[in-house]
Amino acid sequence: MYSFMELKKAAKQQMEGKEVKAAVLGNCATQFFSMAICGFAKKKGLNLNLYDADYNQIEAQLINPASEVCEFGPEYVILWLATDKLYEEFLDLDAAQRNGFADLVMERLSHYWDLISANIGARILQPNFTEIDDKALGQYSCKVETSFIYQIRKLNYLLGEAMRTRREVYPVDLLSVQVQMGQNQFYDAALYYNAKMTVTLDALPFVAKAVVDVLLAMAGRIKKCVVLDLDNTLWGGVIGDDGMGGIEIGELGRGHAFSDFQRWLKQLKECGVILTVCSKNNEDTAKEPFLHHEEMILRLSDISVFVANWEDKATNIRRIQETLNIGMDSMVFLDDNPFERNLVRQMIPEIEVPELPEDPALYLGFLQQCNYFDTVSYVGESADRTRQYQAEFERKKLELTYESIDEYLKSLEMAGEAKPFEPVRYARIAQLTQRSNQFNLRTIRYTEDEIARIAEDEKYLTLYYTLRDKFGDHGLVAVVILEKLSEEELFVDTWLMSCRVLKRGMEEFIVNRMVETARKGGFTTLKAEYLPTPKNKMVQDIYKTMGFTETQENKYSLKVQDYVEKSVFIKEEG
Repeated sequence: MYSFMELKKAAKQQMEGKEVKAAVLGNCATQFFSMAICGFAKKKGLNLNLYDADYNQIEAQLINPASEVCEFGPEYVILWLATDKLYEEFLDLDAAQRNGFADLVMERLSHYWDLISANIGARILQPNFTEIDDKALGQYSCKVETSFIYQIRKLNYLLGEAMRTRREVYPVDLLSVQVQMGQNQFYDAALYYNAKMTVTLDALPFVAKAVVDVLLAMAGRIKKCVVLDLDNTLWGGVIGDDGMGGIEIGELGRGHAFSDFQRWLKQLKECGVILTVCSKNNEDTAKEPFLHHEEMILRLSDISVFVANWEDKATNIRRIQETLNIGMDSMVFLDDNPFERNLVRQMIPEIEVPELPEDPALYLGFLQQCNYFDTVSYVGESADRTRQYQAEFERKKLELTYESIDEYLKSLEMAGEAKPFEPVRYARIAQLTQRSNQFNLRTIRYTEDEIARIAEDEKYLTLYYTLRDKFGDHGLVAVVILEKLSEEELFVDTWLMSCRVLKRGMEEFIVNRMVETARKGGFTTLKAEYLPTPKNKMVQDIYKTMGFTETQENKYSLKVQDYVEKSVFIKEEG
């Protein structure tokens, strides 16, 4: 972890690239907090421009549309109500008022959220509330409604419930940071009373990480895949030497630690994270525990791509990445062997390779603290990814049997659909805008609420695309948003597509339906733009390829009457 002084220095550095604007509003001193966030963001490659509002000016800054914060126009507002300040408020109340303190604070927070939405339109990062050991009645305070510990725990519950229905509000789990560090490391009474700082300088980098993890997820910097070693990583021992009866897995001794580690991995998979295997082993031997060991938690059905051979792991990881068609920087490689970790770091610097503890009992806690898999969205469809990638592996094997790509594409028996946005699809559409980086022409991120507003706004025409073939259903794979510039012109605000359906004619299918939509609406011209990012270079020439004319650098135009529909091997449904 970085020190606060390292973050302070990083915060002053100038960065190139797209600027992200955020503001910090708090009921306590936030200067050092803001400095740590800005520095951590820049350490992670996020060009953060942070406005730090004056002490305890939340209401004044939010209620006035002409305030400094509103004029600054942040994309994100970090709203920090320190528990210590709330405790001071609590102590000034009588017993009757203390009974409803959590509800009172929750009403205040909801009011702030409403003001931010109305006057700024920013997304909100809301830390939860750390605990203060206020036990005037000893441990019995946990049962007494008028105690602070009871109210602060109630407040955290109310906060979680409220955020479920406020999609513009994103949680920052400050309480977990306090639990992991311990109160004595997290809080210094002398520092609070002398400088009104509610977090120690040693704790600030961890707090900043919690905030920046959310900002990175919002920017599409999401880890999507775990690449797993097997021997002494997923189980104890070496399956090739020790056999089924000799490996450590189950509820006894070290085996319990490996089982819990697998349970956590299984949970990641259920939340949409891709699990893959990269092992130096004979494939049949490596698969045996997954197939036959009764105490294994993970099964072959949980693994999207299984690679076991005697080639070097860097080569095999590239093979996995090519199959999945995701960015290498969205992958995390877990291996107990320092040699293999160092090799992969040197050969593939983009991949995340954590330095696992020597003791397997510490794997789980260490990785949970790393928090690689922070996300800002979840839909049930994510849980189907394993099946989809397993099917993709089968497609890749089938492709090798055909002499021409056309023959292969015909054999897939593909069928696609293009439809205007529907409420049942809003969550998935928003998720794609947040997660898609490579095939994304402008890389504009939208929340579910924003997608709903676009769908209902006559200023826009919208399309989502689905694709299926004989191996399975890819689901919703592409999104197009067209903005009406005039009665004759449409602008391609958003065009993004899942990379797992590249080079199958889906690009052509999308443009065919895009042009058809324009024609039906009486529009004569499609305007488009490519906004370069470090990750979307693969689509820099897509508009030229599809028949658009470049009018200025990275700006394009297409006369719809001149467009000749492109031939594809995708049968249109609906």
